[in-house]
Amino acid sequence: MFRSLLGVPAVSGSLVSLAAAGQPVGELIAEDIARFHASQAARDAMVPSFSLESPMPAIGDVPAAFPVEVSFATEDGRFVSQVGIEPGTSLYGTGQAAGDLLRNGRRTEHWNTDAYGYQDDSPLYTSHPWVLAVREDGSAFGVLADSTHRVFIDLTDGIRFESEGPAHPVIVIDGDSPQEVVTQLGAITGTITMPPKWAIGYHQCRYSYYPDTRVKEIAQGFRDRDIPCDVIWMDIDYMDGFRSFTFDPEKFPDPAGLNAWLDERGFANAWMINPGIKNESGYFVYDQGTEIDAWVKTADGETYIGNVWPGDVVFPDYTIAEVREWWGGLYEDYMAMGIDGVWNDMNEPTTFIRDENNEIVEATTFPESNLYRADTDLGGPGTHAKYHNVYGMLMIKSTREGVMAANPNKRPFVLSRANFMGGHRYGATWTGDNTSNWFHVDTSIPMTLNLGLSGQPFAGPDIGGFIDAGTPEMFSRWMGFGALLPFARGHTQTGNIDKEPWSFGPEVEATSRRALERRYRLLPYFYTLFEESSRTGMPIARPTFFADPADQRLRDEDDSFLIGSDILVAVQTDLERTSVHELPTNTNGVPWRAFDFPDFDGAGRDSDDPDQPELYLRPGAIVPTGPVIQFVGDTPNQTDELTLLVALDHEGRAEGVLYEDAGEGWGYTQGEYRRTRFLAQRQGDTVRVWRDPMGGSMPAIDRSVVVRVLGAGTEFVARGSAGEGITLIVPR
Repeated sequence: MFRSLLGVPAVSGSLVSLAAAGQPVGELIAEDIARFHASQAARDAMVPSFSLESPMPAIGDVPAAFPVEVSFATEDGRFVSQVGIEPGTSLYGTGQAAGDLLRNGRRTEHWNTDAYGYQDDSPLYTSHPWVLAVREDGSAFGVLADSTHRVFIDLTDGIRFESEGPAHPVIVIDGDSPQEVVTQLGAITGTITMPPKWAIGYHQCRYSYYPDTRVKEIAQGFRDRDIPCDVIWMDIDYMDGFRSFTFDPEKFPDPAGLNAWLDERGFANAWMINPGIKNESGYFVYDQGTEIDAWVKTADGETYIGNVWPGDVVFPDYTIAEVREWWGGLYEDYMAMGIDGVWNDMNEPTTFIRDENNEIVEATTFPESNLYRADTDLGGPGTHAKYHNVYGMLMIKSTREGVMAANPNKRPFVLSRANFMGGHRYGATWTGDNTSNWFHVDTSIPMTLNLGLSGQPFAGPDIGGFIDAGTPEMFSRWMGFGALLPFARGHTQTGNIDKEPWSFGPEVEATSRRALERRYRLLPYFYTLFEESSRTGMPIARPTFFADPADQRLRDEDDSFLIGSDILVAVQTDLERTSVHELPTNTNGVPWRAFDFPDFDGAGRDSDDPDQPELYLRPGAIVPTGPVIQFVGDTPNQTDELTLLVALDHEGRAEGVLYEDAGEGWGYTQGEYRRTRFLAQRQGDTVRVWRDPMGGSMPAIDRSVVVRVLGAGTEFVARGSAGEGITLIVPR
């Protein structure tokens, strides 16, 4: 019998007597993945999982040697599950949590919340009741409390979940490394679908750009200044009285024409849709929803009336398949306006409390007694306490399905403020309504990293800060590294100062241009990483300790991060630039190689700009990069230019992969892609670089390639043919 953590025996590998709580049950659901229940009765009462991509029946008993122990209890009316940890174990994950990357000693509440101006460890917009534990030797395990109810994660003494709902399963993944655990998490919760390539570019937003002439002015501002950008966003002021699926006839009289104008200049567009539907007869969305009785109910069975931007509103009950199908169908005419991307917001769900002057006093959510008439496959009817955390997830699932039905030949892009574990299958997210202060600059990196470690790789902060003005220095620094996170979008709130890249003067504009040019140079590598993530579940932005999970020095390093496995980004996240980075140790005597790119104006290297983070390349890596472009598709044939960054390892070798496809559509799922491995090998003072096609029906391209072999403080450059290989002299 394993030791008890809460005064009751732990479960690991066999059934154990558990006095008042019944007998705990452990079962394997995949190799090295176990699911534990507090009792056979709890197992029998298990509801469908929202986190898992598909049901996972038991395949056998948990082995007696399974290394992770789970115990259960009820304390103060909460169902408690707990896992002990060994000394030297570092804890991560917990989804969208402000504060440090390392979560040891932290307590977080997982209850989707409109957290305007949030602070350290506030409950936030998404809920991921998941913890990644990395043992002292670099092996790892992950623990998922598979409950949709409000959950508290307490990491002050081991791993403890406290749920306000009934007994729920606890899923444990054990692995030899954190990478293996995260990959296994993707195997059971699903992975992202490849986004359209434009979505990996830079996005510009504010609450709100209006009227349509202002949208055009912003878009033209990017093109006139040669600042790369792919997407312009429309917030709620485009709507007619904040009614979803409508357009203000004066501010946006021709949305289809506006989208066509943007498209001609290389911009995609994204428009917001909220779930709060104005309670107004004659408004077609309200009328259609009322006809099918689509709305969330009160405990008395009446339609629940909330209050958001349009005033009194009703909310769709997305737990009903008929309602989700109706909601998805609303996108047919909407997407026909030439809309590319959809933004679902306020879907925690949020409702307002207003004072006698109609001013917003508080953002809150529905009474927990509200009723949902959920279908059986979701667990059947239940209260808001049960379905609150998955409201946003079900909304974006419906949205995504509707967008795909409207545009079946295009890849959908959906962004959601609220989500739940597994919701990455349906949409990207961001870190919410942050503030223009140095705390939020600093926490942008660990928040993005912990989301990635919790299964959500497509994420990033509002660059520049949503609330307050900030300073030119702050904006410049934020843009410097924010442009290198998976989701790169500048944003600010209504009534705030302008926060376009040029808004703070020519020096900040130059830094922003350099930062965004860096991102666009790295687009071939980013795109390759997104494809890897779609197959494996691996994050795009990864914690520095992934370079060596056994290196304790790296465990709390969160002023730097990895892009994939090959590039390290070292950031100064405070005004005084006091960050001292713990870099990965030399690999068999070879250090990570510092590199940069030619400056946009030819005046020097990007590293001459102190607001650009330092970049390093892993020994043994080859990273594919491209030319500076203003948007995806702005050159006749972007496959013609390729620059390979090469860092030889101690044996004089290096390799890397480039993935390419059409950037849009579903042909890649039928083999219409090209995956190329590039290899480098030293022989004496000669280094040869060549390609090795790895798969896909797209033929190899005999294009011109520039090779940059990075050395100790110097580099060696040659140009040649990818088909013939490239040879250059690199003295030892």
